[in-house]
Amino acid sequence: MSIWQELRRRRVYRMAGFYVVGAWLVIQVADVFFPAWGLPETALRFLIIAAILCFPIALVFSWTFDITSSGIVKTEPADPGEVFDNSLKRTDHLVLVALLAIGAVIVFGSLQKIVEEVDDAVAVAEKIANSVAVLPFVNLDTNPDTGYFSDGVTEEILHRLSSLKALHILSRTSSFAFRNSDEGPARISEILGVRYLLHGSVRRDNNFVRVTARLIDDTGYQVWSETFDRKLEGIFAIQSEIASTVASRIEREIIPPAELPAGRTTTNMGAYDAYLVGREFVSARTPGWDDNAIAAFENAIQLDENYAPPYAGLAVALTINNPDFEDVSEFILRTAETAIELDPGLADGHAALGLVLLNLAALTGDKEADLERAERSLRQALELDPSLSLAYTWLAVTLTEQGRREESLAVLEQGLLIDPLNPVSSYNMALHLKVLGVSGRERAEQMLLRLTHLPEPPWMAYTGLATLYDETGQLDTSIHWLKQFALASASSGAGNHSAILAGRYEHLGLTEDADYWASDAMARTPQPAQRFLYKAIQGQIRGNLQGVQEELDKLHAALGTDVSGLQRWQAIVFARANIYVGNFDAGINVLESVFDLQSISEVDDLNFIFGLGAVHLLAYAYQQVGRHDEATELLSRLHDQLDSYVVERKMDFGPLHQLRALNSGLRGDFDAAADALEAAVKVGWLQYIWVMNNPAWAEIIADPRVARLLDDVKVELERQQSVVEQADAEHDFRTEYEALRSSGGS
Repeated sequence: MSIWQELRRRRVYRMAGFYVVGAWLVIQVADVFFPAWGLPETALRFLIIAAILCFPIALVFSWTFDITSSGIVKTEPADPGEVFDNSLKRTDHLVLVALLAIGAVIVFGSLQKIVEEVDDAVAVAEKIANSVAVLPFVNLDTNPDTGYFSDGVTEEILHRLSSLKALHILSRTSSFAFRNSDEGPARISEILGVRYLLHGSVRRDNNFVRVTARLIDDTGYQVWSETFDRKLEGIFAIQSEIASTVASRIEREIIPPAELPAGRTTTNMGAYDAYLVGREFVSARTPGWDDNAIAAFENAIQLDENYAPPYAGLAVALTINNPDFEDVSEFILRTAETAIELDPGLADGHAALGLVLLNLAALTGDKEADLERAERSLRQALELDPSLSLAYTWLAVTLTEQGRREESLAVLEQGLLIDPLNPVSSYNMALHLKVLGVSGRERAEQMLLRLTHLPEPPWMAYTGLATLYDETGQLDTSIHWLKQFALASASSGAGNHSAILAGRYEHLGLTEDADYWASDAMARTPQPAQRFLYKAIQGQIRGNLQGVQEELDKLHAALGTDVSGLQRWQAIVFARANIYVGNFDAGINVLESVFDLQSISEVDDLNFIFGLGAVHLLAYAYQQVGRHDEATELLSRLHDQLDSYVVERKMDFGPLHQLRALNSGLRGDFDAAADALEAAVKVGWLQYIWVMNNPAWAEIIADPRVARLLDDVKVELERQQSVVEQADAEHDFRTEYEALRSSGGS
């Protein structure tokens, strides 16, 4: 008898058919009921895996045993004339137990995975009673470029709902992250941690607008739906009406719409359109966003000078990352105050004023008073609109500037509760967490990884992960995330991924790759100063002092002797380059103009490694020109500052310990320097090349203990170098990147 006939006789085919049909039915039922029970989509995947793994077990069972009215018996042989005892023997029982155990392990493992997924989902975002996420309303206009109008309708509804204290409303950033997402309502509500989702559509037709709104619960059940047809000038009334209707369905009582202040509305739809365009640019932060946003807000103000929101938007656009802020600060302050004068209840106006005052604090002679005013304004903004997520971030920075670190963290936590997927809030929280030891770094990693699962991951997720892994000694993983950043931003021409990738490859000794990415970075900017910085940093890392001097000469040829136009961080890099090549006086003059050396603690907490590293190099330069008393006094204060980070704030991460090692070495305490460097290596520090080619470290690396530690670091770097080389050999990343760049015309 052939094997195929024997399979038929032992009913293996029949078992296979029954199993496939049965498994299919179970999976279909699970596909319907799992979302209703709040189980994540991965639960269904684990069920399918279990069904596949148990299939061969079922076939083996069918081949070996039969299920009869007398129970399970061993299958009779093919020869009917042979006397055969089909009762189960000890070995048969062992086989049955083994098959049952294997199947149970597979099923139990899948169930355990499902439980873990459910637990993880609950841990990530616990649903809050009366919580609502307002998803972006779909733009049904024939012109897709008017999408900003539907977003404006969505945001106004969101702000209106936020004023209802009985509701917990998620902020814009988290809700809008699911624009065009394929995720179902159950999954979106699970990730966001909300009970209800509000979504809909907006269609404009000449002077009329139709807004359709739908409220669904976290199972996908439609609680309410309604269509609003109005004249376009009545758009503000529509927004208020929709908000009140949604609130009534959730709170089980009708909340009459409040009259909006005149300053928050406009009868000039051109002004409203221009304002929405400006706000969209501020939210997107695409290349050139600031100029476009400023132009749009100014146009809105010109069309209706009594319309308050554009003044607030203009103040924000003129403040964020504005190198000329000091020159126009008086005008910006007046712009923010005008928004509040026109509408004292405008949350955006108070937030804008708080941001302006926060930036003014670094310029005026009364920093404490400006910070106190900034805090009051930002708290007022959040009182008026608790969903204004950026106000939480600005308030947290304001509190940090006042030395109130714990309060700052609490505010960031509160902001993430309102807007859990806000990239700015998540990034800033990760910056705080990553310096607080293993548990802090693990949470920072989870927060940033969570952002990468969004339909359109923000660039901060990539750069945050790249920095986190770099500082914990995982340069190979850091490069992986920088590649994702490069691919995401290649077609737009945005991002500083090329310069960072050049540095990572340089640290691993992969100079050919480093040269490629440095060239790409320089090709992205027409600014001579920026190109100088890329080459100067590369020369410093490699220890190519002649190359650094050549770049300094080029910069002077392009800009002359006056480098006062450089941004602060650019001036620091310029000063550092001068000190590396022995131009100590030039480097000292620049750094003394950049820092208030009487207040070391004024260095920004979120960038303090870069700032304090530069001040240590200043102390080294003092030593080289014979200003030993100044160097000793400065190093002593820096030592106390670093100790306060470690002891009082309990910070524990590599770059901080590296600074402590440098500080101890410059003070002549090489044992303490070795101890600090050992602590750095323990938490994954691998910045070997920065140390080896930095003249301030020359005497420190000669210490035997330090030398042994650096040898161990070098071995680990060589291991990671081979990992990166293998990954690049298996996948032609550069070709893919260049294709994306070409498609974007950059």
